Amino acid sequence: MTRLWGLRPALAAAIALSFAQPATAQAPAAAPAQAAVRLAPGEWPQARSDLKADVAYRFGALPNGMRYAIRRQTVPAGQAAFRLWFATGSLMETDAQQGLAHFLEHMAFNGSKEVKEGEMVKILERLGLAFGADTNASTGFSETTYKLDLPRTDAETVDTSLKLLREAAFNLTIDPAAVDRERGIVLSEERARDTPGYRVLVARMNFQMKGQRLPTRLPIGKVEVLRTAPASEIVDYYNTWYRPERAVFVAVGDFDVDAMEAKIKAAFGSWTAKAPARPEPDQGPVAPRGPEAKLIVDPGVTQTLQVVWLSPPDLSLDTEAKRRRDLIENLGLSVLNRRYSALSRGANPPFLGAGAGKFEQDDAVEVVSVGVNAEAGRWREALAAAEQEQRRLTQYGVQQGELDREIEEIRANLKAAVAGAATRRPADLAAEVLESLSDHTVVTSPADDLAMFERAVAGLKAETVNAVIKSTFRGQGPLVFMASPTPIEGGEAAVLAALTGSQKVAVAPPARQQALTWPYESFGPLGKVVERREVADLGLTLVRFANGVRLTVKPTSFRDDEVVVRANVGAGMLNLPRDRQSPFWASSALIEGGLKKIDVEEMERVLASKVYGGRFNFNDDAFVLSGSTRTGDLPTQMQVLAAYISEPAWRDAAFARIQAAGKTIHDQYESTNSGVLSRDLPGLIHSGDRRWTFPSREQIAAGKISDVQAAVTPDLSKGPIEVVIVGDITVDQAIAATASTFAALPPRAEPRPVPAAQRAVAFPKGAPTPVTLTHKGRADQAIGYIAWATTDYWTNPQRARDTAVLREIMKLRITDELREAQGVTYSPDVNSQHSLVWTGWGYIAANVEAPPEKLAGFFDDALKIAADLRTREVEADELERAKKPRIESLLRARVTNGYWVSELSGAQFDPRRLDLIREIIPGTERVTAADVKRAAEQWLKPEAAYKVVVTPAAGGAAAP
Repeated sequence: MTRLWGLRPALAAAIALSFAQPATAQAPAAAPAQAAVRLAPGEWPQARSDLKADVAYRFGALPNGMRYAIRRQTVPAGQAAFRLWFATGSLMETDAQQGLAHFLEHMAFNGSKEVKEGEMVKILERLGLAFGADTNASTGFSETTYKLDLPRTDAETVDTSLKLLREAAFNLTIDPAAVDRERGIVLSEERARDTPGYRVLVARMNFQMKGQRLPTRLPIGKVEVLRTAPASEIVDYYNTWYRPERAVFVAVGDFDVDAMEAKIKAAFGSWTAKAPARPEPDQGPVAPRGPEAKLIVDPGVTQTLQVVWLSPPDLSLDTEAKRRRDLIENLGLSVLNRRYSALSRGANPPFLGAGAGKFEQDDAVEVVSVGVNAEAGRWREALAAAEQEQRRLTQYGVQQGELDREIEEIRANLKAAVAGAATRRPADLAAEVLESLSDHTVVTSPADDLAMFERAVAGLKAETVNAVIKSTFRGQGPLVFMASPTPIEGGEAAVLAALTGSQKVAVAPPARQQALTWPYESFGPLGKVVERREVADLGLTLVRFANGVRLTVKPTSFRDDEVVVRANVGAGMLNLPRDRQSPFWASSALIEGGLKKIDVEEMERVLASKVYGGRFNFNDDAFVLSGSTRTGDLPTQMQVLAAYISEPAWRDAAFARIQAAGKTIHDQYESTNSGVLSRDLPGLIHSGDRRWTFPSREQIAAGKISDVQAAVTPDLSKGPIEVVIVGDITVDQAIAATASTFAALPPRAEPRPVPAAQRAVAFPKGAPTPVTLTHKGRADQAIGYIAWATTDYWTNPQRARDTAVLREIMKLRITDELREAQGVTYSPDVNSQHSLVWTGWGYIAANVEAPPEKLAGFFDDALKIAADLRTREVEADELERAKKPRIESLLRARVTNGYWVSELSGAQFDPRRLDLIREIIPGTERVTAADVKRAAEQWLKPEAAYKVVVTPAAGGAAAP
């Protein structure tokens, strides 16, 4: 089911809220909620709907009420996705259980009747599943999901995975000692989640959903409960709410459906509830509300304004008529969002961004919203512009041309979904089912979605959309919520007065849009191929054109109708001065600045029926333009990227918007320990090289678009070009698309040798005293980081592969010690790099989030683990648990277009990269325990350890 019927972001992610018509003196009474349609145990919604469920799934139910959805998907071969979903979350908790639904999710990996504590993750690792990447779980307000992504569908992997999910469903032991050991991990997660954005979200929910249950039941829960709740409270929640009639098992992958159904029945058929059922929690009504305002001040947030009108949720059946109503309404909102985008991209824009939407939150409330990101100090202007544009829509409606443009864009995406339906990933298909469960909707096929869409929009006139959109911005309110990094003069009264004042300003009809044509279909005479050769073992064709442009093509069958394109231009950061601040932070000004003959808004309008992308990045050895498209739109995709190389416009407005957003970026970074580390670490581990340091406030304020232009224009205008095309394409199609675009440009220079000094980047030397950074967040939030310099990849490719396995073993041990044994941290991490570009540069590093007083212990533990790895060979089982998930992740990556477009980049100018692709898996398979020990001996010397700590600044926020 392709989600193009509505704009329904989760409340936790939404910044877009609504403005309504001028408020009357008295708030209208709340409309009665529509009665929820409750399905019987084991019933799927299609049983009561006129919508036809996707026949590729087998939907069924066991006698105990547990439902299942099974689908065979043979692409990629041998893979599968298992999901166990429960219709329960934090909303079901008692006062004494706040946070225990999520705590229980953690306990699912900590012992059951048939799997002792500490063994579940190891069992999965032996099967090739990496904890976190392939083994995961999540808890929301009203649902809990367990996820396993299987690298193989042999009997052992399938049967073991089913067993582990069965154990989670009804066989957990929830041992009190194991609960106590897990407390520190859950509290670490609570610390990590307590960011300015999260605090604003909580405040907004409490303000908007006044008197309702949802804001009182945040999934992370209450710190005191997490610290002290007895195991018996978790057991009570488990026995009450983990019950078969509230569970759904989803299996998608390369297996026989009949056999899988039999296995599901065998695994879960005997499951019976352990406690009496309790009634669904009362969400509480949407209260009658008049105009109100709420202001939250937090130095770590951007200035945003949000106004909502709230209504009872529509819990009626999912039907074709309901989907058509949603589509028509959201077409109108899409037009409004397009107008907001145009305003934000204009000269001296009134806001940095704005968006409108409508969604339902966990069956509690329907929200219609418009939200605005404002430049610091210009919030009144931003609020007025957004409110008046919304009122212009409801007063004058959409134009037929605007409506047709939105219809074309949705149609293009639906057609792309149909073309690629047969090669969707198991995880994506499983996610489609899970989304339908939370939305109470029918899983429909892409073909049926397209057919329904065409029926809905056949002859659709602007007048029909306008009639619907007039009733959209109604409900209880308006409730105006503002988050600001600094206090606002006049406070909440001033915020509400600003909205009321704007509502009194008359609005004029929108201007008529001019007809446009795409001006970049021709770049000159077709380029000529002067060399073409095959690389048979990798399925590649390497092409060189007369103007010097190189093309690498790899046809694949991984995803039907998907083509990924990447153009590597010039030498990237290699060409930038090491002693001058890089303007990488404003790189998006290239794309947002549009083209000389057409701006971004016009481009999006004229190409509405096409699927294409446009991204620009500073990479180590090239400036990169990239995009994804469908097979038939490859010519357009290539035209867009070639036009950005040949005629970027460099409009000042694009840079000014980035610069305006940068005024508070340092405050946002400094509000959390992770923010400070992500900002400062790249510069630190490159020994202060200015190509990686983050610009200061003053540098951002003084920046000019000419800085970015000067950095990249020499390469864009004359530098060597390497185009990589991977996907559902023939070699001849790729050559033809390149010949008419990149190969038609004026001659390009050959790569020039880079001076050795320019390639030399030093990793910092070890020191006994850590580098200290500070943040302005909670006093109990800190990060410890320890790293050892290694070297670049080419110095010793096999040693680099040995080191990658060493990294995985270090991660296993640090996780076992700091997470499982000590309960210090939620997500310790170990990572490594071996540069393909910078001579001698590489590292292996570990980091944890922990209270400040625990950091010394982390460094001691990391050094002890390093010493043990230097002095003793690892056990065979540990080596296997490190190697197997890595190899499986590489094998799975190799059946994606994204992997190949990335790995093939640079190979035309450095053929060693092809050998890297060939050797990565066999080289990893060859790694022995002795190889790991030798790598540890070489790198993990105690005197070479480089340490960083991020600790609270004096006067930081108090911990709860």
